[in-house]
Amino acid sequence: MHPTTHAANRPDHPAIIMAGSGRTITYREMEDAANRVAQLFRSRGVGPGDTVGLWLENRPEYLEIAWGNQRAGTVLVPISTHLTADEVAYILQDSGAKMLISSAYFSPRLAELRDLAPQVEQLVFDTDADAAALLAAMPAEPIADQQLGLAMLYSSGTTGRPKGIKPVSPPDPDHLAVSPLLMLAAHAFGWPTDGSVVYLSPGPLYHAAPFRWTMTAHSLGGTVVVMEKFDAEPALAAIEAYKVTDSQWVPTHFVRMLKLPEEIRTRYDLSTHKRAIHAAAPCPVDVKTKMIDWWGPILLEYYAGSEGNGMTFATSQQWLEHPGSVGKPIRGIPHICDADGNELPVGEEGVVFFENEDQFVYHNDPDKTAEATHANGWTTLGDIGKLDEDGFLYLTDRRSNMIISGGVNIYPQEIENLLITHPKVTDAAVIGAPCPDMGERVVAVVQPADPDAAGEGLRAELLDYLGTKLARLKLPREIDFRAKLPREANGKLYKRKLKDEYRERASEGV
Repeated sequence: MHPTTHAANRPDHPAIIMAGSGRTITYREMEDAANRVAQLFRSRGVGPGDTVGLWLENRPEYLEIAWGNQRAGTVLVPISTHLTADEVAYILQDSGAKMLISSAYFSPRLAELRDLAPQVEQLVFDTDADAAALLAAMPAEPIADQQLGLAMLYSSGTTGRPKGIKPVSPPDPDHLAVSPLLMLAAHAFGWPTDGSVVYLSPGPLYHAAPFRWTMTAHSLGGTVVVMEKFDAEPALAAIEAYKVTDSQWVPTHFVRMLKLPEEIRTRYDLSTHKRAIHAAAPCPVDVKTKMIDWWGPILLEYYAGSEGNGMTFATSQQWLEHPGSVGKPIRGIPHICDADGNELPVGEEGVVFFENEDQFVYHNDPDKTAEATHANGWTTLGDIGKLDEDGFLYLTDRRSNMIISGGVNIYPQEIENLLITHPKVTDAAVIGAPCPDMGERVVAVVQPADPDAAGEGLRAELLDYLGTKLARLKLPREIDFRAKLPREANGKLYKRKLKDEYRERASEGV
């Protein structure tokens, strides 16, 4: 199963539809475009094993380039659209990229980048030296030396510099080979193999899940509907308009859709929607319960990381029997360990490790690789969690987010989950800020649904609300209001930016 096969058998079947504009790319068109990408790489001296950075907004060329890389034997590095020129330069230099493909959307950051990484050739869409024109001049025939390309995904850098996850060469180097891991997940999700999948991708394509699952949908001959940018009501409209069967979400998307007025939430026909996959962060119990009430038991949850060291999975029915769980393992054996690496019994919280034959390596960073590796060879993504007696995994928070106040461990996720369910809150982040007496104090940074409501009245209301549900030691000592939080489009918070801000304020005595 590969787009090349589908282009031969169903050339006019839609491969990509842009949800906002309706622009459609058929399998034949995507196949020709992918071949032109591979031809362009070779014409610019980019050969097997060479690295290419991809810094693009959601647009059809993103997936065409991904498939061109897949048959050119090159290593593609998708880059977050939110990064500064300095951060992009770091990734290009760390990965050894020879080329960067981008668009005018990133001006003037691209101009800065030319000074920071002059050794990297830039091909830019929508400019005078248009990358589209360069591609159009290439032949649509396959290159003579087709071989399987790889992707090196970088962590989001929410707690520090992004880390490149070194891709592992598959046992089959054929460019038509399909990832066994992706096929395992597709089978777990119940995706049909007859090309009938219509997959909605509301998230940014540079993120691991949308990147990998869109390509999985293409491997199965399905149609990928790409939202240019997520917005709650247009997401529902896209499901109706394109008769979406499958979709991929993060909990933030659910929160935004649930906060829509009832008349909008019930306006759209979602009857074709059979499977709603979600991941990236544990979903608050109240939020997921409301989503199942609304959409029915079609929610499928998994827990995994770009590192590919393990995976858990839960159907809606399983989750309702184990609320708050992220599922049972379908790849790898989970182990919960204390700070010294000792395995903990069922029900106790600790660092989540996976035992797996495949061990990941962080590119150019042996220290970080070692930090993530247990003495037994197990590996961790840095999450804290526990297992129940039935083998279901529950995540508490990330180890790096833990607040230690007066010697007590406090996990922000619990507090954030409560705050975002409050009707007057759109988003929330909880961090530990420096405190001379307690070491750290709990600070909540809140985006109110009504900006005019920010103030002492709402602050008191939120503290009263939390006070009935949390132990006193977990209550925020400070609640600040912001118009918007530094959240990635994939749903992850850049807590590092908030922590740095409060650390700087503390050093200045503010």
